[in-house]
Amino acid sequence: MKNKKNINPFFRLFGLVIVLVSASIIIGIGLFYYIFSIPEPEGLSLATWPNRFTDNFSAWLEEENGEIIVENKGMEYLNEYDLWLQVIDENGQEVFSYHKPDSYPMHYSASQLMEFHTSDYDNKYTVFASNYESSEQTYSYIIGFPYAVGKYMIYYNGENISRLSPIFRIGIILILGIVFVFTLAYGLWLSKHLEKITRGIQNISQRTYVHLAEKGLFRDVYIVLNEMNTEIRHSDNLRKDTERVRREWITNITHDVKTPLSPIKGYAELLAENKISENSTIQEYGKIILKNADYAEKLINDLKLTYQFEAGVIPLSMQKIHLVRYIKELVIDIINDPAFSTRNIEFESVADDIVVHIDDKLFRRAIGNLIINALTHNPPETSVIICVERSGQDKVSIIVRDNGVGISDKEQSELFERYYRGTNTQEKPEGSGLGLAIAKQIILLHGGIITVKSKVNEGTEFTVSIPIKQ
Repeated sequence: MKNKKNINPFFRLFGLVIVLVSASIIIGIGLFYYIFSIPEPEGLSLATWPNRFTDNFSAWLEEENGEIIVENKGMEYLNEYDLWLQVIDENGQEVFSYHKPDSYPMHYSASQLMEFHTSDYDNKYTVFASNYESSEQTYSYIIGFPYAVGKYMIYYNGENISRLSPIFRIGIILILGIVFVFTLAYGLWLSKHLEKITRGIQNISQRTYVHLAEKGLFRDVYIVLNEMNTEIRHSDNLRKDTERVRREWITNITHDVKTPLSPIKGYAELLAENKISENSTIQEYGKIILKNADYAEKLINDLKLTYQFEAGVIPLSMQKIHLVRYIKELVIDIINDPAFSTRNIEFESVADDIVVHIDDKLFRRAIGNLIINALTHNPPETSVIICVERSGQDKVSIIVRDNGVGISDKEQSELFERYYRGTNTQEKPEGSGLGLAIAKQIILLHGGIITVKSKVNEGTEFTVSIPIKQ
């Protein structure tokens, strides 16, 4: 979780302002509705609603033959809102009433009717008055609302208010001017920092970026720019190293391909000229040609397999294999190879027979490559031990361990790179630089991992772990 102390002060201030403004708006709206609203059957309404309703009620009044009639719509509203109605003629005498409380009189003077415009809540009702004009006379009517509605008027000194108006106008203009100047200054300040950020991004793309001080309101942005520059520089260095290794590998692989072609061509020319009559010599030359042709074919197959892995088009033929017996047979085949028949190779297994699902040929190539590397790149007296052991309930490990010359930390970091060839391959230069990269890809295809531990002059240990699938 991000430390609160690292939050940009600008965003902290902006967030605080937003919270305060939002809280003020919510409290203001709440207070407004608390003070200036009243409940009615359809919900909350402004306290001016009874006055507007009273003024508009005349639309539902009619006079027929000198009698006042309330339309059905008006009666529905009176019943729905629990209101009472009283209609007074020009003489102040009641001519119609509906649900009128007994405490209200049948006759009113003009002053009494005027008092209804400012009267307070009384006898559980607040009374509002208005007029209805018929074709013959003007009627007054009062409506009682069961709400405590306050009626207040504001009186002020008109002369002073008119005198203060220019001051208010000047104040507003001054405030707007201050806001404009502040906005302009803030815009210039912001533009300066944005230009600094834009220039930093351009410098990163041009590889001329200079580390920015990580402070101020835009501290987080500067941190990101500095980190981006560091990552891009690292990526550039990695790309250069990869390109350098690739060029070296192309030079080596070109040399390695030419190496077997030269004896093949030379001995083939001797045989083609038919100058050799002894069968033993012909057979010897044929073996040399065959050996070098096999080596060239292996190089080509390594290249093909590498780019098949890269394209993701390797077909897997998974089979159930008894792993202990499978590794043991592989070790025996290597021991029986005349090139390694005198070497010290041991096989150990403390695990029961374990059944795994693997591609027989590919997996044999990966493990065989590790064993042969341990034999090829170490002195003849080196001991190589191959172990099979369980790693928990669902994994099994194949360990190839030797007590040879070891591998430096720098070489270990590049060991599984596709174009890498170790520094100790000069004694045995036949390798293509693809063996360990291919071995790793094969292990990954089987859902496993491969790791290496090594110390110079002490030895090396490769561990291959793959899942046991029931």
